Amino acid sequence: MKIMQNELTKAEEQIMQILWDKEKAFVKDIIDEIPKPKPAYNTVSTIIRTLERKKFVGHKSYGNSHQYFPTVNKAEYTKFFMKRVISNYFDNSLQQMVSFFSKDKDMTINEVDEAIKFMQQIKKQKKS
Repeated sequence: MKIMQNELTKAEEQIMQILWDKEKAFVKDIIDEIPKPKPAYNTVSTIIRTLERKKFVGHKSYGNSHQYFPTVNKAEYTKFFMKRVISNYFDNSLQQMVSFFSKDKDMTINEVDEAIKFMQQIKKQKKS
């Protein structure tokens, strides 16, 4: 597992979501997936080079063209990101995070039940 040092910016995450989905793509392919208004080719290319520097993306050369692919999988990044959220906003307490969302007035009883079932499944897995 790669050790990540940085969270992705909103623009970087948008491009990573596309790469995680497509598995590999040229800049043009990525732009095609971005909703309007479409960014300039150079903008997307610059963001991808930044992602390469951050070691999130690699590329394969085809003459003057580059096909890009993720070097960090989505699950790895999600785990890293969520650990940072729990650390930065919930004092490293998963219980505080769950409590925060369960107290949210928009959360339905069914969503609370689903969260409880999910946590019970995790508990069973940890005991095995």
